[in-house]
Amino acid sequence: MSQMMHIDNIPSTPGKFKMEKSPYNRLRMHFSLAKLTFWSLVFLGLIFVFFYRSPASSSPVSSDLSRRSLRTSSYGGPAWEMRIKASAKVRSRNGISVLVTGAAGFVGTHVSVALKRRGDGVLGLDNFNDYYDPSLKRARQALLERTGVYVVEGDINDTTLLKKLFDIVPFTHVMHLAAQAGVRYAMENPGSYVHSNIAGLVNVLEICKSVNPQPAIVWASSSSVYGLNTKVPFSEKDRTDQPASLYAATKKAGEEIAHTYNHIYGLSLTGLRFFTVYGPWGRPDMAYFFFTRDILKGKSIPIFEAANHGTVARDFTYIDDIVKGCLAALDTAEKSTGSGGKKKGAAQLRVFNLGNTSPVPVSDLVSILERLLKVKAKRLVMKLPRNGDVPFTHANISSAHKELGYKPTTDLQTGLKKFVRWYLNYYGNGKKSAQ
Repeated sequence: MSQMMHIDNIPSTPGKFKMEKSPYNRLRMHFSLAKLTFWSLVFLGLIFVFFYRSPASSSPVSSDLSRRSLRTSSYGGPAWEMRIKASAKVRSRNGISVLVTGAAGFVGTHVSVALKRRGDGVLGLDNFNDYYDPSLKRARQALLERTGVYVVEGDINDTTLLKKLFDIVPFTHVMHLAAQAGVRYAMENPGSYVHSNIAGLVNVLEICKSVNPQPAIVWASSSSVYGLNTKVPFSEKDRTDQPASLYAATKKAGEEIAHTYNHIYGLSLTGLRFFTVYGPWGRPDMAYFFFTRDILKGKSIPIFEAANHGTVARDFTYIDDIVKGCLAALDTAEKSTGSGGKKKGAAQLRVFNLGNTSPVPVSDLVSILERLLKVKAKRLVMKLPRNGDVPFTHANISSAHKELGYKPTTDLQTGLKKFVRWYLNYYGNGKKSAQ
């Protein structure tokens, strides 16, 4: 938003005076004029710097081109508030009103659509950063708009905006999915992970602990928190103090922060550790996505192998199964117990694995894609780089099954078939660019 500056020019009142003819007086007058001119220029320069120089331009945050400014592009006004209220209106008897952060993201879009279709009130929030192709996020936004979900464009670090949204709608729940994703990118831009995954989470929790009533919060952690853990399958009771990447470390930090806000302020918090989510409208930085793109383009694809020619495997989890887990977490979340930022009693604190329980070697993933695309992949076998990737992930979902009724039903073959169908339809057999 451009800043407006108004400067009043106050004319001086002319007066009568007698001009001294002494050379000394003329010299003194010239010297005074020079001083006046000098300090006037200094003063005007300071005004220019103060009013026109953007504070963000010298900030490390603004130099990060992977995300937008903390300042929201535009919001406010009766029409804007009406759109928010209409989107967040509950239309079912026992429905809930949910603020979904990261709504234009992969999981956020699917969760928002599922909530809206069952009659819940849903308002989205997303900053549409360019970590990957923003046009894909805009396409998801259009899909949400057709479903009746309005996505406010703004940053989770924008305290004023978050307060305003809660002033307009007393949300019963928050589905916090906004985050800086990706293991490898953390080596290029570590600041973005601290900004989103730690500072952003704290800001959301700060707002939630202060409003009345406090909402119940479900948020996205990650299977990456298991890091260098070698015990399989990964259980929520396993150690998570050996992160292999900065991304994993920020997600682990998020779990500790959640514990703090639960303990001090009585916020009801449920963390969900997602295991390699895939499917239609997915993220282009995920292997299954860029494998599909590069296979169609005839490019070589990297197949990593662990030490001693070990297999690299992932617990691929289809998006529809993840959505069921997210909705179950929202439905079983108990109310927060705080009021006015003060804890009134013990509050619910949970963490669940949401995986598929069937790790698949990445080489098998490629074989399935070859059959579905009817194109032979150019495989380039490489050693697993030291960039934060781990050799395998494998979820123990017994806790989620017991508490949430979570039971994944989509195998990798079926899920990839649905993804490929979407990909070919959206990108036109690879002719349209997929960044």
